[in-house]
Amino acid sequence: IELENLVRQVLPPGAYRFQAQLSNGKRADCLLDLPLPPGPIAIDAKFPLEGYYAIRAATDDASRQIAARGFRQSVLIHIKDIAGRYILPGETAESALMFLPSEAVYAELHAGFPEVLEESYRARVFIVSPTTLWATLNTVRAILKDVRMREQAGLIQKEVRALLEDVSRLDGRAANLERHFDQAREDLRQQPHHKIAPTI
Repeated sequence: IELENLVRQVLPPGAYRFQAQLSNGKRADCLLDLPLPPGPIAIDAKFPLEGYYAIRAATDDASRQIAARGFRQSVLIHIKDIAGRYILPGETAESALMFLPSEAVYAELHAGFPEVLEESYRARVFIVSPTTLWATLNTVRAILKDVRMREQAGLIQKEVRALLEDVSRLDGRAANLERHFDQAREDLRQQPHHKIAPTI
């Protein structure tokens, strides 16, 4: 719900699809429809929060270490799953986004699990929080606006070319008409002048 709200707030309709099915049969929670390159970017919002809650609930170092191991493992598996499901050469972008619905979980990952982040970079699965996703979506909106402007520029150039061709054709027709007028004037000039006798 948070992902959908963020996407709808920032992007125009038609720039994204929810529960979009890919050619491999997998469904992305959200697909940002960017032209190739980079191509559509999948966002996955099914983050395993149980491990994070276990860390928060741990009461001593031993249970905290066990919870941290479980959290690390579940996030690494999720990164691998996202890369395998949503990064498809020639169909999607070379990267995907893992959406964390909480700034606190994002901060925990950055503070305590740098090796998980490194693995995500290698897999080209970029982890985003609500704040960083909002910034990412604004960048996507700017890219889409630029693409539309370039498309519009292309249409304008096409219309101008067509207009110039029309003007050129009209110019040619006017020149032909002018030649006909000149010829008609010349024909009239060369005609012998007959005096008409007055009628009584």
